[in-house]
Amino acid sequence: MFEQLGLIGCGLMGGSFALAMKKAGLVKRVVGYSKSPSTTDRARQMGVIDVEAPSALLAVAGADVVLIAVPVSATEATLKAIKHLVTPQMLIMDVGSTKADVVQAARRALRDQVGSFVPAHPITGREVSGVEHAEADLYSGRQVILTPTERTYTAQLQKAQEIWTALGSRVSSMSPESHDAAFAAVSHLPHVLAFAMMNSITGQPEGDDFLSLAGPGFRDFTRIAASDPKVWRDILLANREELIAQSKLFQQALKNIEQAMEKGDGQALEDMLTLASETRAHWRMGAQRTSKLR
Repeated sequence: MFEQLGLIGCGLMGGSFALAMKKAGLVKRVVGYSKSPSTTDRARQMGVIDVEAPSALLAVAGADVVLIAVPVSATEATLKAIKHLVTPQMLIMDVGSTKADVVQAARRALRDQVGSFVPAHPITGREVSGVEHAEADLYSGRQVILTPTERTYTAQLQKAQEIWTALGSRVSSMSPESHDAAFAAVSHLPHVLAFAMMNSITGQPEGDDFLSLAGPGFRDFTRIAASDPKVWRDILLANREELIAQSKLFQQALKNIEQAMEKGDGQALEDMLTLASETRAHWRMGAQRTSKLR
């Protein structure tokens, strides 16, 4: 059991982590800080945290485990703010959706103490944000990707693996670069497509009429377009090189379908649709991958 969790960012992800740690009996006390005092106050009222901290630095004072649950663009400033209280025994993790930029930020901010930092990406979330939506089971049954560097302490990495496993998560590791390449394809690009789809319809004169006719398929496809724009702005900019590369591959796949339709080539069109349909039918979320990304 940990004596104290220092929680920086008491929103959906951070709040859910604190609740999960409490439910699993892994921590005695949670000290929390958020940029918005009303968020921290609400987290205390809900029992997510036990003590409100007036600053990020004081949130980690006396903590043996720290979770940073802030937008990825705020990672470096947050780490700089707590640097003076980081110890070799302390475990620091984040929950950001991009990792190469987070690792670079940690190297710049923590310098000699960067070994205490274990970058983490839980593959979960909701379209709504805020501590009021936090839930203790948010991470249960979900994948968590750890992206340790050559300077990550072995003891801290083991602690991180043990914590996420105890919360019911399936833990795996990969390099920050491989992580960002993979999630540009399976997470970041799908969000871009959902955002773009909504804008392409609402930008038409008949857009509202079209939306009134939309059914479950449209609802399911565009669900993630309701995600927090500020959070996704930061993610898309942080991983823009990998994302643009994936976008070009998608555009080529779309062009191939368009060309088959223009030519009236039913067989080519059916072949492409069959490939997609069969691949999707055999895909299972969280299934063990056949090749190891490094």
